[in-house]
Amino acid sequence: MSKRIVIAFGGNAILQSKQKGTAEEQRANVHTACMAVANLVEAGNQVIVTHGNGPQVGAVLLQNEIAKEQVPAMPLDMCGAATQGQIGYMIQQSLTNILTERALPRPVVSLVTQVLVDENDAAFKHPTKPIGSFYTAEEAARFSAEKGWVMREDKARGGWRRVVPSPDPIRIVERAAIRSLLDAEALVISSGGGGIPVVERAGKLYGVEAVIDKDLAGERLACDVEADTLMILTDVSEVALNFNTPDQVNLRCIALSEAKRYYGEGHFKAGSMGPKMLAAIRFLEDGGERSIITSLEMAGKAVQGLAGTIITRTGEGYPCQ
Repeated sequence: MSKRIVIAFGGNAILQSKQKGTAEEQRANVHTACMAVANLVEAGNQVIVTHGNGPQVGAVLLQNEIAKEQVPAMPLDMCGAATQGQIGYMIQQSLTNILTERALPRPVVSLVTQVLVDENDAAFKHPTKPIGSFYTAEEAARFSAEKGWVMREDKARGGWRRVVPSPDPIRIVERAAIRSLLDAEALVISSGGGGIPVVERAGKLYGVEAVIDKDLAGERLACDVEADTLMILTDVSEVALNFNTPDQVNLRCIALSEAKRYYGEGHFKAGSMGPKMLAAIRFLEDGGERSIITSLEMAGKAVQGLAGTIITRTGEGYPCQ
């Protein structure tokens, strides 16, 4: 049965570890990811793509720092917009070419997307999201004094980094436009990097220095476009309890109540699987039918119930083998 699926690429789908981040590397990675999307489209599903942008934003921020004496540095919201366009362009072009080769031509549109957040979100008082380069303690103190940056030491990696707020997404600003594109049978790329965080003041929108978690923004996107399925792609084929220990237990088909219990028991780290499981849980609580967490390689099988961690309200209702 045809489904409307929001598929969220992890950062490794665009830039893999130990790669330099050249255009050629990123294009090749995007092509591989788009093959998985094209397979879902060919199977009759309507797909909306969202993606991470952490390494790309980091590169732009570094370029800002290096060229600041010649070119004015741009604020974080503009850097996010720039990388949305960059990555969206690569996905858009690759998908168009693959679908044309398969005689499945259709419009593919990448949309620079704003995501509304609450200016009073507690995250603005407690920044936690590291961005940009590593600095010495002396540089961190100077940037904190001169720019008002909140700096945090990363002892494991030997340096200091700027941290910014990570507020909860409220709604996708361009959701009506996305729905119109979907009604026209377009394949839409939206909310890249968690979307550009904006606040509303007296009916007007303003960008803010923050980063929205891409998986939570993907969940909001899936709800706003009334998707049946939220599929979050990561670097493991299944979610696991006691990950990377002798007691590891992989999860296949589970009920929402189980997912909430495992999440509440602290099985999933905040910096890795935690936001993915929270997004999966929220999607079902907000009316979605099915959440899937799996690897890029297993995406097609996971939609069929043959792979991945599949979460539904009751743990049933979809094929799961």
